[in-house]
Amino acid sequence: MSKNTDSDNSKQVIVLAKSSETLPGDSRTSFFDNSLELRRKLAAKRSEELTLKYGALHVIQLFVPVSICLLVVVLSVTNIPFYFLESEVTLLYAPFSEDVDDHTTKLMRGTANAFIMLILVALTTSFVIFLYVYRFYSVIHGWLILSSSMIFFFFTVIYMQEVLRTMKIPLDYITVLLFVWNFGAVGMCAIYWKAPLKLQQAYLILVSAIMSLIFIKYLPAWTTWIFLAFLVFWDLIAVMCPRGPLRILVETAQKRSEPILPGMIYSSLAHFQIIQMLATSESIGETEDNIKKLEANSNEQNSEEKNSKLNVENKSLLNRMTKTAADEKISKTDKLDKLKATNSNLTSEIFISSRDESEVRGVKLGLGDFIFYSVLVGKTAKHGDWNTTLACFIAILVGLCLTLMLLAIYRKALPALPISLTFGLIFLSCTNIFVQPFEDKLSFEQIFI
Repeated sequence: MSKNTDSDNSKQVIVLAKSSETLPGDSRTSFFDNSLELRRKLAAKRSEELTLKYGALHVIQLFVPVSICLLVVVLSVTNIPFYFLESEVTLLYAPFSEDVDDHTTKLMRGTANAFIMLILVALTTSFVIFLYVYRFYSVIHGWLILSSSMIFFFFTVIYMQEVLRTMKIPLDYITVLLFVWNFGAVGMCAIYWKAPLKLQQAYLILVSAIMSLIFIKYLPAWTTWIFLAFLVFWDLIAVMCPRGPLRILVETAQKRSEPILPGMIYSSLAHFQIIQMLATSESIGETEDNIKKLEANSNEQNSEEKNSKLNVENKSLLNRMTKTAADEKISKTDKLDKLKATNSNLTSEIFISSRDESEVRGVKLGLGDFIFYSVLVGKTAKHGDWNTTLACFIAILVGLCLTLMLLAIYRKALPALPISLTFGLIFLSCTNIFVQPFEDKLSFEQIFI
C-alpha cells in the first residue's frame, strides 16, 4: 500500500513539475518569438530604408542646388563684364603673375601659385579641426560669422552694383544700403539661427556662387586648373586617410552627437543628426543581448529543475517541490513582466527612431564642393565656348552621381570633389584638344553634320 502511495506521489510530483514548466515556458517562448519577429521586421525596414536612402530622390536633392549654383555663376560670368574681363589684380596667395608668353613659365608659375594655395587650405583646415577637437566653439563661430558677414555685406554690394550697372538700372545708395542690410541680416539668421529650410538652402547656394565668382575673377587660368587638380588629391587624403582632418571632424562630431558646423555644410534636410540613429541601434543591440542572456538562463534553470524533480521519492520532497515551483513561477512572471516592459520601451524607441529617421534622412555636401564645382564651370565659361562649358557641367553631375552610388555601397563619408573634378578636367582637356578644333574646321569648311 505504501509503495502505491509513493508511486502516486512521485507521479504527482512529475506531473506538477511538467505543468510548472509548461505554463511559463509557453508564454516565454511566445514572447521570445514575438521579440525575434519584431527585430526581423526592424532589420528589414532599416535595410529597405538604407537601400532607398541614396536613391533617385537624394540624387535630385543634390543635382538641383548644384545646377542652380552653376547656372548663377555661368550667367554672371558670361553677362557681367566685371567678371569675364581679365583683372590685373590677383589674390594675395597667388603672387606669381602669368602675364607671360612662354607656356613653360606659365606652367611653373601656376604650379607654384597652386601649391601655395594648397598649403594655405591644408593649414586652415587643420587649424579649424584643432579648434573643433579642443572645443573652441566660440572662436570657430566667430570666424564663420565674420566670413559670412563679409560676403553678405561687402561682396554682395559689389555683385549687386555690377548687376545694376550691366542692366543700366539706376538706384540710390540709401535703397542699396537698406536692401543689403535686410538681405545680410536675414542671411545670418537663416544660416546660424532658425529659418525655413528653403531659405537657408537659397542663402547657402548664393554664398557659394559669390565665393566662386571671387576666385574666377582674381585667380589666373593656369593656377586655377592646377589648383583644382591638387584638390582632387587633397580631398582624398583629408577624408579617406585615418588621420585626415575632415575625417577627424566627422568622427568627432559623431562621437559627441553634434551637427557639423553650420555655414560649412549644405543639407538636403533641416535636422540631420545621424547620431540619434546610432544611439538607438546601440540600445536595441543591448536589449537583444539581454533577451538572449535571459533566455539562456531560463533554459539552464529548466534543465536543472528537470533533473531534480525526476529524482523525487518521498512526500516531504513533494511539499518542498510544490513551494519551489510556485516561487519560481512568481520569479519567472516577474522577469517576464520586466522584459515586456523593456520590450515596450524598445518598441516606443523604434517608433520614435522611425519618426526621427524620416526627418533625418538626407544628404550633406560641403560648401567647398559647391564653390569648386562652380569655379571649374565658371572658368571654363570665361575662357572656353558653350560646348566645353556644357561638357564640364555634365561631367560634374556624372561624378556626383557616381559619388552617391559609392556612398550607398560603402555607407560612410566620402569626398565629393575627386570624381567630379577629375571628370571635369578630363572633359575640359579633351574638348579643347579634340572637339573644339574639329568644330572650328567644320565651320571653316562650311560642313554641317
